[in-house]
Amino acid sequence: MKRTVHLVAGILATSVIATFFTSTVLVELFGSFDAVTKVKALIVTPGLWILIPAIAATGGSGFTLSQSRQGRLVENKKKRMPFIAANGIFVLVPSAIFLNLWAAQGIFDTRFYLVQGLELLAGAVNLSLMGLNIRDGLRLSGRLRHNKPLEPTR
Repeated sequence: MKRTVHLVAGILATSVIATFFTSTVLVELFGSFDAVTKVKALIVTPGLWILIPAIAATGGSGFTLSQSRQGRLVENKKKRMPFIAANGIFVLVPSAIFLNLWAAQGIFDTRFYLVQGLELLAGAVNLSLMGLNIRDGLRLSGRLRHNKPLEPTR
């Protein structure tokens, strides 16, 4: 059961962040200010209400699963989690809230785009770290094999 919760919550959290990231890039490139405002509002509600419990469930279930496991892959996943959590708590969530507030007020100034850039950078970092955790989790479960580097032929 714990593995299923961890798998589903991890995929959900990663998918939600990827959706936020993709929606933001697309609406900024091709959307109107009204569309940007709508996307920012959806990211906060219901987005954060889905993302925060998913990340908490992923972290909590991962912690309990890791207590019975050891090894390099488990240690790597444990080292990444504080960065993912801190990035989410201190950068992504506040950025989403402020961008939503500013967009709702029609404030699309330099500050808005600086925070937007920071949010995209932080989102890319979290997606990368979460992707590495997914890869290592699949390796731990035996669903993904380690690829040995090809030896040069003579």
